[in-house]
Amino acid sequence: MRPWMTSCPCCLGWFVLLLAAPWALAAAPETGEPIRIGSRRELLVDDYLIDRKDDAVALQMHHPTPREMALVLDAPWEGNSSGYFTVLRDDRYRMYYRGHNFDLSKGTLADTHPEVTCYAESPDGIHWTKPELGLVEFGGSKKNNIIVTGPASHNFCPMLDANPNCKPDEKFKGLGGTGGGLFAYKSADGIHWSLLTEKPVVTEGAFDSQNLAFWDPNRGSYVEYHRAFRDGRDIMTSTSADFLQWTAPKWLAYTPGRITELYTNQVSPYYRAPHVYLGLPTRYVAGRGWYSPLNEYVSKADRRCGTDYTDTGFMTSRDSETFHVWPEALVRPGPVEDLWTYGFGYTAWGMVETKSDRDGAPNDLSLYVTDVGHWRGKGNSIRRYTLRLDGFVSATAPLAGGSFVTKPIVFDGKELRINFETSVAGSIQIAIQDADGKPIPGFTLADCPSLFGNSVDYPVRFNGKADLASLAGKPVRLQFVLKDADLYAFQFK
Repeated sequence: MRPWMTSCPCCLGWFVLLLAAPWALAAAPETGEPIRIGSRRELLVDDYLIDRKDDAVALQMHHPTPREMALVLDAPWEGNSSGYFTVLRDDRYRMYYRGHNFDLSKGTLADTHPEVTCYAESPDGIHWTKPELGLVEFGGSKKNNIIVTGPASHNFCPMLDANPNCKPDEKFKGLGGTGGGLFAYKSADGIHWSLLTEKPVVTEGAFDSQNLAFWDPNRGSYVEYHRAFRDGRDIMTSTSADFLQWTAPKWLAYTPGRITELYTNQVSPYYRAPHVYLGLPTRYVAGRGWYSPLNEYVSKADRRCGTDYTDTGFMTSRDSETFHVWPEALVRPGPVEDLWTYGFGYTAWGMVETKSDRDGAPNDLSLYVTDVGHWRGKGNSIRRYTLRLDGFVSATAPLAGGSFVTKPIVFDGKELRINFETSVAGSIQIAIQDADGKPIPGFTLADCPSLFGNSVDYPVRFNGKADLASLAGKPVRLQFVLKDADLYAFQFK
């Protein structure tokens, strides 16, 4: 349904009443410098831009929807301990993961074959295949999708290098390694890999986890995140100009604080708003006891693995080092008993855009999360989950209504676009104020007829006009009035 703006006289009268409602806030003056947002998309994943809100408005995290099983990992070189997934997209969707298997039948965690790094690909991010690459021999045959072997295969994590000065034969880079540290790899095509240097490039930490790196356009350098121990499992980070020489790592900081141990981190700049860093860490909770027969079975081989649990968390940052950690899980194990175990909820590093299964709907944001099969059987699996674009968190209010006002901002562009949804009885209204919180004539709530519907990129109009060029470059505040509505993001274009 396309959002529209009403011109009903009765409704317009109701809009005027909104101005006098107790939750139609007038923002207090602020002495600090305005925040220059330019034309970047701003997500409501934190209160960074919010100056005042009433009690009816909350920032609400949204949980992704489970979809089809993306891959079942039951080939002889894969197995029930396959994991540490990475998903990239260039000319195709690419998936990298560890192939590994445990035999617990004799009461121990017995490896049945060496760890290997495997590769899958997809034309759409939904239907995945495992190509026979003919690169590595396994069991007397090269008919498999193995691309890397050796110690790095425990946690090999590639990335598509966005450095504008990247060499053609280093279009893909990656980190991998365990006790001795992380080794740097390169590839021209994402399939054929070689070492960049014979020595590990990151050596301070505990590396038996998925450790990642990417080119950060905000810093103009490479940034890596890896596992270490500080009151349990935690995350360190360092930077590099060339992917080879890295600064001394330092611990991440958390607000209000780290809720659980963090096994993986899955941090990256959000591709639709690269100034915001999103993390989908694996949350690790130790010693909760048995939940199902699977936990009891695993405990006979390794008590820690049988009584510890994992799921997917969510954290965000504006500077890549201090993260707001949400106390609730982004992805819970759900109704299947075998998902309540150490091994569920390892979300792949990398979120990609995929086509919606509803004709005419905007694209989805796809995530990939480990699923059933861990610990026993011939293989485990990874499932695709979806969110709306920018849909991790929204500012929301009930039908009774709520309002919030931003800090002073300076924007570039001619129109305001919003990512929002309402119920059929709900609405969103917007006003633009000056830096002192005073209404700007022509841009008050009364000038913005009520919006309802669902859109990821809707142009806001005042008195039927979208042109805001007269306000560009000047400090302003935005006031949003929500009624049974969710606002995910806004952007000036």
